[in-house]
Amino acid sequence: MRFKVPILAAIALALPLLTQAASAQSSRLDVVKARGILRCGVNPNFVGFSLPDNAGQWRGFDVDMCRAVAAAALGDATKAQFIPLSAKDRFTALQTGEIDMLARNASWTLSRNTKLGINFVATNFYDGQAFMVKAASNIKSVADLNGASICVIAGTDTERNLADYFGSRKMRFSTVAFENADNVTEAYLAGRCDAFINDGTQLAAVRMRTPDPKAHVVLPESISMEPLAISVRAGDDGWANVVRWSFFSMVAAEELGLDSKNVRAKTATSTNPNITRFAGKSEDLGAMLSLDRDWAIRIVEQVGNYGESYDRNIKPLGIERGLNRLWSNAGLMVSPPMR
Repeated sequence: MRFKVPILAAIALALPLLTQAASAQSSRLDVVKARGILRCGVNPNFVGFSLPDNAGQWRGFDVDMCRAVAAAALGDATKAQFIPLSAKDRFTALQTGEIDMLARNASWTLSRNTKLGINFVATNFYDGQAFMVKAASNIKSVADLNGASICVIAGTDTERNLADYFGSRKMRFSTVAFENADNVTEAYLAGRCDAFINDGTQLAAVRMRTPDPKAHVVLPESISMEPLAISVRAGDDGWANVVRWSFFSMVAAEELGLDSKNVRAKTATSTNPNITRFAGKSEDLGAMLSLDRDWAIRIVEQVGNYGESYDRNIKPLGIERGLNRLWSNAGLMVSPPMR
């Protein structure tokens, strides 16, 4: 009996710490729920990924990633607010808490993960950096760019990849750099450089928006693998899990044959254990995320599965899914088991 008081005292001291840890874990989710709006950082002008339409409504693949989280956390995909951010400002906005998540074609790197306080939760698109040139230049491959001037966005991994690639091959080059992507595009179109380097998807989007797309050619080589990833601020594991599994639910839905048109009917009648778990019928997966049982169904119903989002937003750019196919179709997209 003489040990009862010290033990109780130790428990009393530990309880506030445990409560504090639990509170910190779900703090961003609590903030989002209290605000009633999800603030999501996106690229201000990226066709297929994030761009306002003529009515001012944001559309795109990254936009869908944000709306999926809003559907899960707030019950309504339309409760996402989009914050347009430059490449320079995107991580600062996340660090300061101006935004709740970042879905802005950012490559997952070790230095960003460790030095910036950024938690990359999932790769939502595999891309690669490439070069675009004017068709009239008769440049056919990257090897033809020895001695060329290259337009590039300053302060990005693209700049480093450019230097690494040309330096390792002892190729000469000069850069024409701007912090703003639109300024880089304008410089390229005005003939201030011989080639424009960027992620292949961004080059395809820029090419499509030029007055004469056939006047520009994206060279066939990719000089890097760019795992473009969704991120949150480090230190909030609970919120990171909500964002992570909101994305994975879109991938899992495609694997299970669930889409925006059939998800309600199919989950109501299916006896497939993977589908009943997904629907929250046989297991309450939502409770593990501090969400309700219906969170994953809402994502698919309101936003669609991964393939639907790809076909709606990126396929019109003429970009094949390639590595972004499901693992079952020789791609890299896979959801960890939802169980």
